Amino acid sequence: KMRVRSIGLLLISCLSLSSAMFFDLGEREEKCIIEDIPQDTLVTGIFKMELWDGSKKDSAFHLGMNVAVRDPDFQTVMTKKYSQEGKFSFTSHTSGQHYICLQSTSTTFAVFAGDKLRVHLDVQIGEHTLDPSSVKAKDTVRALEYRLMHLIEEVRHIIKQQNYQREREETFRQTSEDINSNVLWWAIMQTFILITVGVWQMKQMKDFLIEKKLV
Repeated sequence: KMRVRSIGLLLISCLSLSSAMFFDLGEREEKCIIEDIPQDTLVTGIFKMELWDGSKKDSAFHLGMNVAVRDPDFQTVMTKKYSQEGKFSFTSHTSGQHYICLQSTSTTFAVFAGDKLRVHLDVQIGEHTLDPSSVKAKDTVRALEYRLMHLIEEVRHIIKQQNYQREREETFRQTSEDINSNVLWWAIMQTFILITVGVWQMKQMKDFLIEKKLV
């Protein structure tokens, strides 16, 4: 049982799809990240904003964060205001690149808004949270059951990711074929034009020589 449990935990850790990062942000500035997300996928983000200057940590009460998410068609999926740290989540309705934008807000006047900020962001794609009861479960079998349920959700998410990649590959292949076809027809057209111009020039030259009685 312990061996199976260890394997399950190892697979869960390998299948977790998350992206943790940090970046600098000016006061009232907006920055966006782009995530490729399959359709009907839960995305969860956790952020924490802090002043670059650690000595001003206690004077950051005037800061907040506005989070906006836009889909591949630039339609707003969600927008919400938070304090200096928070958690947001949304479900994608279409496959493609989604834009997660974070903009710091401030209650101070714009002329005084010049603080430099650092934002820590962790974006998780798919279900990642285990049932809290599984952590506290005393029964090994029950704990393993919860982890296996979590593993199944992760596998479903990976299958969804693979299907999305196949769709992208098919779209790319179709686009490549269309471009190659257009290039071929353009080459044929150019060849036809060159031949036509060449025949016309030869005829003009022949008519000129006949007119001058050189032939």
